[in-house]
Amino acid sequence: MGPMDSEASLKLQSELVPGENLLWADRPNPSVTFHASDRQVIPFSLLWGGFSILWEARALGFLGHASKGTPPIFMALWGIPFVLLGQYLIWGRFVYDGWLKRRTYYGITNQRLIVLQEGTNPKRCSIGLNAISSIGWSGSFIGTLRFGTRQPIVAGRGQKNQNASPFTVGNVPVFVDIDDVQSVCRLVQDLAEKAKSAQSKAAAASNS
Repeated sequence: MGPMDSEASLKLQSELVPGENLLWADRPNPSVTFHASDRQVIPFSLLWGGFSILWEARALGFLGHASKGTPPIFMALWGIPFVLLGQYLIWGRFVYDGWLKRRTYYGITNQRLIVLQEGTNPKRCSIGLNAISSIGWSGSFIGTLRFGTRQPIVAGRGQKNQNASPFTVGNVPVFVDIDDVQSVCRLVQDLAEKAKSAQSKAAAASNS
């Protein structure tokens, strides 16, 4: 695990409470990284984008005229939102994720995990080391650490699903596209075990 990112360390200092020490700080790797969810999103985005462009081309008369009785201008206007959504799914979401990456900072302290995201609507979330229920990771060098149950991309009624962008800050921290993910994972595991052990000893002492 390399040295702390200086900018991330500086940004996170204002989030610390008395007695809290920053042990690791970093930002997402700026390169474009594909995730497991892209296996489903990319084929869907290409189908959606292709169909919407064909619809718009037909409405504008490039591939024949719209059905009789339907104003071509209405059909053309109707297809614009679908074309825009298709372009966002194909390439726009990567631009948006890059924008979020440059404003996202991850930190590990002697007490908790922190995610700070700057922007027009700054967001932050954290979780205590002794409150981490599970740790899941993906990737080899550049990877993602999840501290809780992973939500599906498409969920049934009443179920939670993943956010549109992996960099959306939720209630539980997620370290997305970090370098040397396995070393960071081991650090969190060690700290979480020590925090839970200390908590158990404190509880035993109070009950004796």
